[in-house]
Amino acid sequence: MDGTVLIADDDRTIRTVLTQAFTRAGCRVHATASLNTLMRWVDEGRGDLVISDVIMPDGNGLETLPKIAKMRPGLPVIIISAQNTIMTAIQAAEAEAYDYLPKPFDLPDLMKRSARALDRKRQQARPQPEAGARDDLPLIGRTPLMQEIYRLIARVMNTDLSVLIAGESGTGKSLIAKIIHDYSDRRSLAFVVAGAAELEQLDAVHSLLARAKNGTLLLDEIGDLSAEAQSRLVRSLDALGETAPRLIASTQQNLAEAVADGRFRSDLFYRLNAVSLNVPPLRARVDDIVPLAEHFLSRPDRDTNEAKTLSSEAVEKMRHFAWPGNVRQLENLIRRLGVTCPEAVISGADVAVALGPIVKNQQAIRPTSTEKLSESIASHLRRYFDLHGDALPPSGLYNRILRELEVPLLEIALDASGGNQAKCAELLGINRNTLRKKVIDLDIHVTRRRKLM
Repeated sequence: MDGTVLIADDDRTIRTVLTQAFTRAGCRVHATASLNTLMRWVDEGRGDLVISDVIMPDGNGLETLPKIAKMRPGLPVIIISAQNTIMTAIQAAEAEAYDYLPKPFDLPDLMKRSARALDRKRQQARPQPEAGARDDLPLIGRTPLMQEIYRLIARVMNTDLSVLIAGESGTGKSLIAKIIHDYSDRRSLAFVVAGAAELEQLDAVHSLLARAKNGTLLLDEIGDLSAEAQSRLVRSLDALGETAPRLIASTQQNLAEAVADGRFRSDLFYRLNAVSLNVPPLRARVDDIVPLAEHFLSRPDRDTNEAKTLSSEAVEKMRHFAWPGNVRQLENLIRRLGVTCPEAVISGADVAVALGPIVKNQQAIRPTSTEKLSESIASHLRRYFDLHGDALPPSGLYNRILRELEVPLLEIALDASGGNQAKCAELLGINRNTLRKKVIDLDIHVTRRRKLM
């Protein structure tokens, strides 16, 4: 890797880690905690790549992107941010960022993206967001699974590629389709939704295409279409002219399996599946349950004006529930609790009553005192697979499981060693630098204290 990298981040540890990594890779590095200093360097013509945080003491990294583009057209900027919401990803893409990574980021991944940025010219600029756009979208999630969804949305929203959104009922497939439309170049054009029942009608497709024109047409639950309706849809799509709408389709079914079984036309599948977006079920992103619940509690259109909060017991009840209805079920539960709960703090008992008999069918995982660690882990994994029924869990399971195991192991080992990283590394049998890197990459908080050993 060759070039000069400008780094702007108010976290000294991140500046140090990135400076060392890029220096070892053969780059020259200038690092600062000030956006004003970064902009002076850019104006002076320094740097072949910029890596910037969003929230800085003297400004917002996203707001500097148009200024950088004006000063130095073609200078790639990678945004890193702890504010890892869907709007951060979208705003980074629309403000012409070369790439976006949420914190805590994977250092090797950042280095690969940086190498590509240094080797490639800047991509074609994307339009600025509408004035007044706010971070009030109900697509909420800070888990790695949702971060991948955010990045994919940001990359495809201003293309003409068709998108196939797959996921269980209640995961937010229609919401994602609407977001892709509302933040794309077609935002001022029509957004037309057609369900499978409507598409079964003889002249429905021609009518829908006429209404959508060159806006967006969402084909909802496309897997439920009959063979005859699929044939009509294929013929209509093949005859599209210059005013063709952007096609988005959603499905609860595995359409690849349906094609293999002869239940779904392969030509229609490939027409709709230019980009595949798989929405994870809520049980696969447990850490998003509380932010979602708090969002639903704070919504201005909820049925009560009384502010309510969740107790720790209520949170635990919700985290250990399987959520067969996914985000939609969670939203309905929170709205019901907001109306029926008499106290300002929603208790675990309130949640249990609202969930009803479904909770009784879910066995809690309680390892016995004689159970081996491997057996306890196996019990958790079997339950996780069982929750998906006949379907497989979302891809990337190996790294997700290792991360789930690694974080508590490191946290407990650090606590046992009083926050002394040298002792902790010896305890774990790993190199101290390896431990330090993992602490940074996994965003583990270390409290140094005296420990009686």
